[in-house]
Amino acid sequence: MASYIALLRKDPASAFGVDFPDFPGCITGGDTLEEARESAVEALAFHIEGMLEDGDEIPAPTLLDIVMSDSNNRDAVAFLVDVADENPKVVRINVTFKENVLEQIDSYTKKRRMTRAGFLEEAALEKLAEK
Repeated sequence: MASYIALLRKDPASAFGVDFPDFPGCITGGDTLEEARESAVEALAFHIEGMLEDGDEIPAPTLLDIVMSDSNNRDAVAFLVDVADENPKVVRINVTFKENVLEQIDSYTKKRRMTRAGFLEEAALEKLAEK
């Protein structure tokens, strides 16, 4: 398992933001610290899945000292996000929902800054764990 540094940032008039120095363009956030943390885990996993699908090489984690030596990062709070070394193959599927159910899913995921796919995977795993 690899652990990547996530940087938590907060401006007084905004929600919490999270970015990953090893993955430029991978950003997320949340209204609370917990939402930001959960969103960071999901965002990084989704970003890495996309890189693997595109055949991109996944970088090795950068050391904390190097990340924090960048003056742009000094006001951020660093935390680790774990990623499994072996990502299972991602398979795209096509599903059909009643419009009102999809609206409820979209409302739920928007509030939590999740993707539809992340929500559906989480719901499926919870249901499967009931057995």
